[in-house]
Amino acid sequence: MKKIIISAILLSSIYSCKTAQKNPTTSPVAVVENSTVTALNPNIIKYSSLITAADLKKHLYIVASDEMGGRDTGTEGQKKAGKYLIETYKNNNIPFPKNSTTYYQYVSAEFMNKPYGDNLPDSENIWAFIEGSEKPDEIVVVSAHYDHIGTKNGEVYNGADDDGSGTVALLEIAKAFQKAKEEGNGPKRSILFLHVTGEEHGLHGSRYYSENPLFPLANTVVDINIDMIGRRDDFHKDSNNYIYLIGSDYLSTDLFKACEEANKYVNLKIDYKYNDKKDPNRFYYRSDHYNFAKHNIPSVFLFNGTHADYHQASDEPDKIEFDALEKRTKLAFSIAWDMANRDKRPVVDKL
Repeated sequence: MKKIIISAILLSSIYSCKTAQKNPTTSPVAVVENSTVTALNPNIIKYSSLITAADLKKHLYIVASDEMGGRDTGTEGQKKAGKYLIETYKNNNIPFPKNSTTYYQYVSAEFMNKPYGDNLPDSENIWAFIEGSEKPDEIVVVSAHYDHIGTKNGEVYNGADDDGSGTVALLEIAKAFQKAKEEGNGPKRSILFLHVTGEEHGLHGSRYYSENPLFPLANTVVDINIDMIGRRDDFHKDSNNYIYLIGSDYLSTDLFKACEEANKYVNLKIDYKYNDKKDPNRFYYRSDHYNFAKHNIPSVFLFNGTHADYHQASDEPDKIEFDALEKRTKLAFSIAWDMANRDKRPVVDKL
């Protein structure tokens, strides 16, 4: 996740661009634990079972290894991690998008350096694609950033939680959807698995995609963004059985309800502490979903909160709680399944 200091001018600009609105979850400390409301979908149960702690661990110990050099934007280490992602998609028979000729979306240094002058090199977003069976032109985006902050003073900042956890979650979610498709239970809508670059330097990769979308933004029905889901924070010292959801109700009641319903498959405690727009951490504006939400695309951000190893060299794979990572990945899968298979796309009713 991007560490950010926002000036008063920028804060004013953000608020002036968005109409003030109240959320169904107005309390900054509200915690909801769901119970079963409707019958469970056997396909969600079947295919989510393919998402395992063991496979997430296998991927993460590679993506967040010293060999990747901390995956700073445009570095050889990040490119090496990207090649691993692509090889994994190929091994699972998941292609690049039909409108592309490669798994890469090139993002120029000029584009990334224009806002802040960070002197970044060229980099790439990485995408994979499962085409929908009934509404292939409607797109569900599942996103995570695969960059981190590199190497400093000889120490590698591996970013296992931030955002190695989200990166490997996408691999497992895609694998489950592809297996469903191979067995005749593929999604009705198409799903774009989008690994974005440059998040740590200013959400550059997702900003680039939103300004240069492969599929029209008007056809993009939702973004499910995953950024840090492998640890616990100080507010949940006694249990990792929780998830922060941010933004699910900002634009669409349908998305909010779908997230709540999807939780019946994993029974996490959904914590809306950071969903309050007045929260001083401003997490809603600090990860890649925001570049979809600002275009009025319903978006939800799955997050475990920060911890002592956030943006430290100590954010290592051996500190990941893989049981929690599995459950949270399954929640994201269940939300994506609903969004990809519901009869009507989620309505934007909160502009």
